[in-house]
Amino acid sequence: MSQQQRCPWCGDDPFYQQYHDQVWGRPVYDAKDLFAKLCLDGQQAGLSWITILRKQQTYYQAYADFEPSEIAKFDQAKVEELLQNPGIIRNKLKVNSVIRNAKSYLAMQEQGINFSEYLWSFVGGKPIQNSWTSMADIPTETAESQAMSKALKKAGFNFVGPTICYAFMQAVGMVNDHLVDCHVYQECLELGR
Repeated sequence: MSQQQRCPWCGDDPFYQQYHDQVWGRPVYDAKDLFAKLCLDGQQAGLSWITILRKQQTYYQAYADFEPSEIAKFDQAKVEELLQNPGIIRNKLKVNSVIRNAKSYLAMQEQGINFSEYLWSFVGGKPIQNSWTSMADIPTETAESQAMSKALKKAGFNFVGPTICYAFMQAVGMVNDHLVDCHVYQECLELGR
């Protein structure tokens, strides 16, 4: 049986391969799903994504299924509880960033801003289709991720630097960065049309 060609970053780990094959690079339009993914990408700062991915279920449990209106109510006692939770990254700045981001999300909502449309506007409302042949060709940030980062920071979000924003854009299908010889590339290309 021949192996399917994949982007090399997922290696031989079946868990990571499943994420690559079924999640990464597929367009996500639901505002709350995008909020959750943006927060999770911020948690990976200084770490590998697989670390966060393996803790994803615990993150959803710890952070009220990433419901911004619930997270915004978290008080200092809840922060202390989260800092004792071994199922998440127990970094005070990262814990507080999710709460801050939830409040910023709600503030945008109160202003009548659709979070999904807002984020997708940085790529013109549809996925950017790249055609990379090597991982070395793929940038870690782009003009679009820099603009998104700047705008999100201005809106009160944190842990949203341009590299985090680009990783987020790749993961939620705002850019198709599967290599052209990857078996998922064509599918993501079709999904983005």
